[in-house]
Amino acid sequence: MNCTINGRLFSVEPAPGQCLRTFLRELGHFGVKKGCDAGDCGACTVWMDGKPIHSCLMPAFRAEGRTVTTIEGLSTDGMLHPMQQAFLDAQAFQCGFCAAGMIMTSAALDADQRQDLPHALKGNLCRCTGYRSILDALDGKTSAEADIAGQACGASLGNPFGAGIVTGHARYTMDVEMAGLLHLKVLRSPHAHARIRHIDRTKALALPGVITILTWEDAARRLYSTATHEDHLVDPDDTCLLDDTMRFVGQRVAAVVAETEAIADLACHLLEVDYEILPAVFDPLIAMEPGAPLLHHKGTTARGNIFADIQGEVGNVKNGFEAADAVHERTYSTTRVQHVHLETHGSIAWTGEDGRIHVRTSTQAPFITHQKLCYIFGLRPTQLHVFTERVGGGFGGKQEMLSEDLCVLATMKTGRPVKWEFTREEQFTSASTRHQMTTRIKIGALRDGTLTAIEAHVVSNTGAYGGHGSETLAAALGSPLTAYRCDNKKASGYAVYTNVVPGGGFRGYGASQTTYAVECAMDELAELLGIDPFEIRRKNMVRPGDPIESIWKEPSDVEFGSYGLEQCLDSLEAALATPGGLDKPDGADWAEGTGIAIAMLDCGPPTEHRSGSVIELLADGSYHLAVGSSEMGNGSVTSHRQIAASVLNTRADAIAIINADTDLTPYDTGTFASTGTVVAGKGVALAAEALKENILTFASQLKGLDVSNCRMDDDGVIIGNERIALTELHQAGRVRGHRFEAKRKAYLAPRTTAFNVQGIRLAVNLITGEIRILRSIHGADIGRPINPAQCLGQIDGAIAMGIGWALTESMIHDEHGQVVNPSLRNYRIPALADVPRSEVFFADTYDTIGPLGAKSQGECSINPVAPAIANALKNATGVRFPHLPFTPDRIFDQLQPVAVHG
Repeated sequence: MNCTINGRLFSVEPAPGQCLRTFLRELGHFGVKKGCDAGDCGACTVWMDGKPIHSCLMPAFRAEGRTVTTIEGLSTDGMLHPMQQAFLDAQAFQCGFCAAGMIMTSAALDADQRQDLPHALKGNLCRCTGYRSILDALDGKTSAEADIAGQACGASLGNPFGAGIVTGHARYTMDVEMAGLLHLKVLRSPHAHARIRHIDRTKALALPGVITILTWEDAARRLYSTATHEDHLVDPDDTCLLDDTMRFVGQRVAAVVAETEAIADLACHLLEVDYEILPAVFDPLIAMEPGAPLLHHKGTTARGNIFADIQGEVGNVKNGFEAADAVHERTYSTTRVQHVHLETHGSIAWTGEDGRIHVRTSTQAPFITHQKLCYIFGLRPTQLHVFTERVGGGFGGKQEMLSEDLCVLATMKTGRPVKWEFTREEQFTSASTRHQMTTRIKIGALRDGTLTAIEAHVVSNTGAYGGHGSETLAAALGSPLTAYRCDNKKASGYAVYTNVVPGGGFRGYGASQTTYAVECAMDELAELLGIDPFEIRRKNMVRPGDPIESIWKEPSDVEFGSYGLEQCLDSLEAALATPGGLDKPDGADWAEGTGIAIAMLDCGPPTEHRSGSVIELLADGSYHLAVGSSEMGNGSVTSHRQIAASVLNTRADAIAIINADTDLTPYDTGTFASTGTVVAGKGVALAAEALKENILTFASQLKGLDVSNCRMDDDGVIIGNERIALTELHQAGRVRGHRFEAKRKAYLAPRTTAFNVQGIRLAVNLITGEIRILRSIHGADIGRPINPAQCLGQIDGAIAMGIGWALTESMIHDEHGQVVNPSLRNYRIPALADVPRSEVFFADTYDTIGPLGAKSQGECSINPVAPAIANALKNATGVRFPHLPFTPDRIFDQLQPVAVHG
């Protein structure tokens, strides 16, 4: 087949049935991404004869005689295409995985299409940005500011890898070529609960190109948890690399390693498995009952399927309710949802020339993954190297070891490099999800709104395995209850095994689910008392000087490093009182309502979290910074450079950075639990301060002046009345054997607190149940924003994700435990048309605990979104809908009496 790709003629025959996406990637055009392989996400968009198409849907043979343009070919004569430049100027990306496809579609829009961007871009999804920055790019707006020495902190500087992202040259996990690469595919269980009697590999092994087939008989029987935490004891060791007992539909049965992905996939279908079907249980309430089918027999069975239970009380709740003038009690529930990071899970493992095993992966926690792999395979730490390059989104889903282990096993068995990349369907059926939780809230107050008692009962469906089960449950019973002052608090929580896809870490980490319940209950209590929703929150919300406590009497390491909740609430109330947003649709069938909610989040987990940084002055006067944390679109690479530059009074561009590599960077627990700034960033600040002291001390000694007379000055040092360039200083140090480098570690103690407030105005059709978000206002107390545009992007993305959770997203299981909507077409995340442009207010605070006054921003902002929508829906209709999501079919029946009787 002859075709022209990016101006170059190719004469290559595609494989039978091959799609254009994989064909282009095999030719080295890695800017063409895989997000769905179903035409749903647009990450693979290319031009064919100047027209944008989804290359995953186009058979490769149809490129015969055609001209194909990928993101790599959009630039001409070394100059960026105007749309590439626009995306760079507006920083219209976070992880950047969708950016190539988004640019290719946007660059092809005509004037008429630009008038209706929600329709024109409906085929391109972004999970990170909330679409604001993408619209800014299309409007020609610039957010990236100049990089000025001494002014890095607080400036909206661009991502150092931005040019690579917009040109398609940034390398994500699967964007590599490797000689002799084998492909791994997994046969997954069709049964929710079964025991494998026998696997017949005969037909599969006879297929040409199959190298090996791995089953539970080939794998070490060491129990571990796929969850990655510094303290491994918080997660149960209940998982085997390959098991002979299946506990959910989608669990790994066997792994086929073959010369091509197609051969490996075909061989999976040729495996013949004899199962003994076991009784299954899907409802956690039923799973808690005596006599329910047991999923795990490890340890005592007296607790049955209850993996973890948490009980606690401060004060006396019974007395508190007796003293109340009004009591509200209701059960609320939230759904099991998927992260839908556009880059699916995947790893590549190989044995290097050094004889060591190397793992290239998309993890949020390379160092803990390294530890777990060493444990499973009995390796010494020096025998293994784990690293990430660019990660295409995570949101907590990649705080899990799901692909690395089988790739290492296959490499050890075959001696060849092995690649495994999840399909989008596997992400839904076999990766971790947000825990489904059911929460009963009982809350009492005096007539003036003063809370007298809060009681919560939470049941968390942890699924077939317990990773993150206890920690998310603890978080669920933590900050959502801490956010309010009340002398009497009590809670009980249960994490329960069931035969469904396992729960895991997810943005908000358990607190999202109970924030939803608590904030809905606060509105209902306010209604009982005839008090304004703002007033009841102001009266009871936690303030500096109050004990920061939930249900545990033990001392806490959480402190108010800063406090901006009141500012956030004031800004929100003032904004809602002014005109703004979209108008309610015309017609008597539409009702309008407004709702608010608040959220509080501890900046970091209660368990150990640490991060190290190394920074060095180089001979050319620039700096090299090594940090162990991953970059997955959270912007840590950019903010870490800005923190170091601010301390060293230089430009961020003067600092080269490497991250997330167990060979080349210091240890880091992982990029999760809101720690990228407050722990890793603090480690960077400490290392930069130490290097600054090193440089100034040497300079003062060199010139014989007191160090108080020396200061950093971009690429030099001012020593008294003299300025010496860093290059000269480095040369002088080299002559004297002086090393300009520093290493420091940061630990998560004490922990500061972040606050977020969400306001929503919406319209609901009383006949159809359709909901439209008319206005979104958000207040964020994140301390000093290191990079305001980046922080805004994180909040926009969290709001969009919260809107999806509230309105459209829910994983649905059938009566056999099978996920019935495992695709982006049937599990709908928000597109551009679904997300309003949020008005975001930052509280004017400076945190005394976080680095340079900053604290966490990417996680807590999702938590108040769904309850604010729920409260607005109640305000519009007079009906409380306690269960997510608010899809038209779920609320239709309850709205009919409202529509009929007005």
